[in-house]
Amino acid sequence: MVEQRQAGAVCFGGVSMDHRSGRSRLGVVAIVVEDLGMSDRVNSVLHDYAGIILGRMGIPYRDRGVSVISVIVDGTEEEISAMTGRIGRIPGVSVKAAYAKAAGGVLGRDVV
Repeated sequence: MVEQRQAGAVCFGGVSMDHRSGRSRLGVVAIVVEDLGMSDRVNSVLHDYAGIILGRMGIPYRDRGVSVISVIVDGTEEEISAMTGRIGRIPGVSVKAAYAKAAGGVLGRDVV
């Protein structure tokens, strides 16, 4: 992965890691891949947003012919929304994000 520095921000795969413009949020993203042929596209988007991903777990549910992926994220709402938006536009893929409540899920300081 190539690291680029731009005006105080660090970019990984095109994702800005400069959280000064917004507060970092903790959340979980649920992804259901019904068209397994789209798995490479989903993984490509997740790779692009590796800088905000804390961890992921993928479960192939063979009886139903789908894969279920949970992704733990820590990023601005804009970053998380951009990632879920890209994933949601992939045919045969559903995505939903949930955020921790403000008391525990928003950092009390800006992350640099």
